Amino acid sequence: MVSSEDIGYLRRCVKLAREALDAGDDPFGSVLVDATGKILREDRNRTKTEADVTLHPEFTLAIWAQKHLAPADRATATVYTSGEHCPMCTAAHAYAGLGRIVYASSSAQLLQWRTQLGLKAGSVVPLPINQIAPGLIADGPAPGLDEEIHELHRLKQARDPAES
Repeated sequence: MVSSEDIGYLRRCVKLAREALDAGDDPFGSVLVDATGKILREDRNRTKTEADVTLHPEFTLAIWAQKHLAPADRATATVYTSGEHCPMCTAAHAYAGLGRIVYASSSAQLLQWRTQLGLKAGSVVPLPINQIAPGLIADGPAPGLDEEIHELHRLKQARDPAES
């Protein structure tokens, strides 16, 4: 369940998603938080601006965490993100041994929004986190914030209809 404490971190993710959109990328943002509530690292989507399809923020945070945190610290860390992890990011999260995931909008919502906007399906099926890694704790979506993410995706499609 998404708590009131989680909302503050998710708001930061929404801001990072907006930064990604403003930079010409798809609107996704994430933060990595330790067990004490300290933000250790944050990132935004960079798949288009840096021409690397793996530069999802959840993926880059998982790579950073495995290089810079002890296994016990990774296990107690939380990844907050604007959108539920894709299969690639879920696998990286699980393999890195990270803890809980909290997301503002779900993969099912993203799929529904894309359909409503008349966009084609992506190249990878957007499966729920627990279908990829059943042992992960994942909470979301966050009512209200999910609508802010929906608006960012609508703006992305309106700005770049050929890319979406």
